[in-house]
Amino acid sequence: MQTTGTIAKAETTTRMTRRRGAQPLSQRQLRVGEQMRHLLAGYLLRNEIHDPRLEGVSVTVSEVRVSRDLRNATVYASELGGELSPPVRAALAAAAGRLAGRLAREMHLKYAPRLVFTADTSFAEAQKIERLLRESLAARSALREEENPNGTS
Repeated sequence: MQTTGTIAKAETTTRMTRRRGAQPLSQRQLRVGEQMRHLLAGYLLRNEIHDPRLEGVSVTVSEVRVSRDLRNATVYASELGGELSPPVRAALAAAAGRLAGRLAREMHLKYAPRLVFTADTSFAEAQKIERLLRESLAARSALREEENPNGTS
């Protein structure tokens, strides 16, 4: 009898962790995240964040992921030509509260989301994959050349 209760607890715990980690984003989360990305990109483009650390820096907002309750948002950003530098990340973090309030007003949200700026590494990862594919292709071509030095098939 006692083992049955233990197994039931383990199954419940497993189900909860699976469900929580595997939930896809809802349409609302995607829509709100995309609207936040669009507005944040506009603020950065028009230099509406008045911070000397952001002067002359081009910041790209590639994605905004919003929690189910829309109270937390992770903003994936990068500088033109690389990852976020520490001064730019600090400037964005310092402006996060003002930006969240402005987003809530413009989007008519009940709560201002807590914005967390994170470096977007997807561009660096894409470059790494592209480099690996090029190297693989070059190695395959070199191997074919070794097997067929005359160029005949």
